[in-house]
Amino acid sequence: MAIFSSPRVRSLWACLLGAASLSLLAAPLAVNASMGSSTLASAVRAEKPKAVSDQGVETVHDIVVYGGTSAGVVAAVQARKMGKSVVLIEPTHRLGGLTSGGLGQTDIGNKAAIGGLARRFYQAVREHYSRPAAWTWQRREEYMDSGQTRTAAGEDAMWTFEPSVALKIYETWVQDRQVEVVRGERLDRRSGVAMTRSIPWRILSIRMESGRTFAGRMFIDATYEGDLMAAANVRYTVGREANSVYGETLNGVQTGNAKYHQFVPGVDPYVEKGNPASGLLPFIDSEGPGPEGAGDRRVQAYCFRMCLTDHPDNRIPFHQPDGYDPLWYELLLRNFEAGESGMPWINSSMPNRKTDTNNRTAFSTDFIAQNYEYPEASYDERERIVARHRLYQQGLMWTLANHPRVPEQIRHEVARWGMCKDEFIEGNGWQDQLYVREARRMVSDYVMTQHHCQGSRKADDPVGLAAYGMDSHNVQRYVDPNGHVRNEGDVEVGGFSPYPISYRAIVPRANECANLLVPVCLSASHIAYGSIRMEPVFMVLGQSAVTAAAHAIDESVPVQRVDGDKLHQRLRSDQQILKWTGQVRSDQPNQDSARLLRTRSDHIGISNHAAGR
Repeated sequence: MAIFSSPRVRSLWACLLGAASLSLLAAPLAVNASMGSSTLASAVRAEKPKAVSDQGVETVHDIVVYGGTSAGVVAAVQARKMGKSVVLIEPTHRLGGLTSGGLGQTDIGNKAAIGGLARRFYQAVREHYSRPAAWTWQRREEYMDSGQTRTAAGEDAMWTFEPSVALKIYETWVQDRQVEVVRGERLDRRSGVAMTRSIPWRILSIRMESGRTFAGRMFIDATYEGDLMAAANVRYTVGREANSVYGETLNGVQTGNAKYHQFVPGVDPYVEKGNPASGLLPFIDSEGPGPEGAGDRRVQAYCFRMCLTDHPDNRIPFHQPDGYDPLWYELLLRNFEAGESGMPWINSSMPNRKTDTNNRTAFSTDFIAQNYEYPEASYDERERIVARHRLYQQGLMWTLANHPRVPEQIRHEVARWGMCKDEFIEGNGWQDQLYVREARRMVSDYVMTQHHCQGSRKADDPVGLAAYGMDSHNVQRYVDPNGHVRNEGDVEVGGFSPYPISYRAIVPRANECANLLVPVCLSASHIAYGSIRMEPVFMVLGQSAVTAAAHAIDESVPVQRVDGDKLHQRLRSDQQILKWTGQVRSDQPNQDSARLLRTRSDHIGISNHAAGR
């Protein structure tokens, strides 16, 4: 049982519980859905919360937002706009998540699907670059954006930007709205969430590792990992569902769709070519790939979205990192020797002679199969995984720029780039924010699936639109029956219109937590999440989630019972886009392989058509 003994502490909980008995405070059972087979398997665990001290408890806020990602910042700003008290807690010291962490080439699919504060962010980007002082490393007229989301003439928004500019906009927003921001505080994931024993239960407070405790009436989990959601005992899953779970065709193991970002045929997987007894080269799964369409716990690959420059006065040359292991890159070199001629990156141009650089071809910035443990890992284990990703990517860039087995034209092109002196200064141009493309996903009463993306099902309670194609990066490397290395997991299927995201997909099940909303690790299958998981959409959902939280407070109801009509009225008044009124296209479910997102597959060199999620 959580213990609340002092008058000050008890008075804080009285604000939250009203007449409810404080003796009911405890943690309910945790439910975690494992979706690796055609049926849902539940794992049940009980956690005993530690006592909450008088010293740690702070003011009761209307809304507590955990995670200062783009979704979290927007949620906190919207809460202040609605007159609610809010605290925004960011485990690191930098706001903005991936939007300020290198992902400056906006992934969306259709800009017209973005409204509300998300669109206001991109308008603020435009306003920033309209000022001559913003152009420090090139003239405005010299810049031409590239990538899949380009700024058209006459637009009031701009869709490419430097990481430091995104950070500046977010910092200005929270200052202007007087948002209380707490930095460098991590949730005590073992026993830091105090909850009622009732069903549905309510979160009363969350305690950080430092002991600081934040009480609230409503809570938002805006992290990429879903840490608060998991600690609050909300049902979730990790990995890929089997196709049979939701009647999909693009989930689970997908060797048949692995046509792009693929090895040249004939690349040998063994340390000593032709000798299986010598062992496999690093990062090849000896147990892969698994039955076609089967579920597993594997997670699509992560990387750092590097911000590079070719300006000599701002460039930090690529270096060989301590711990460099040449064997890690042997597959890269063998793939070149087998005939690969394409640039192993997507180098989309950002203002001021900078880039947003991302994965391309079979062996690139994605550290395939080295992130499976990340979603559930401890903080220390996650830090080791992030450090290992950084080591891999630093070694990759040095290899591409220097190794004699890299084709000369590629080596020379890579070598003229480097990290930026004026971005991520503390890390010599390297950011801390790993591109966590997918981690935990909530399993609520409503699950977004491939059917919603392709239009055969439609949510009737929209809180925003998704507009990107169904998209997964590679998940594993394996040895095929011919004894050659292959990648598996890449899926790129589009051809459909923007579609609504259900409100029920961002709230837990009706019999679970009554005052938590989850706009990032929302309820979606692996392949549908691959369409939804874009930064503008996270901002849209962050705004909608906190709007619903405010309504739940005003209506004195659980988040699952918010008045939908009133919620939609407020969202529309805030310029959120809830219905697609443009041209309607619907992909044919039986023609998946013909509808590939060529935007991230068919490009080479520097001026590319896509940043590639």
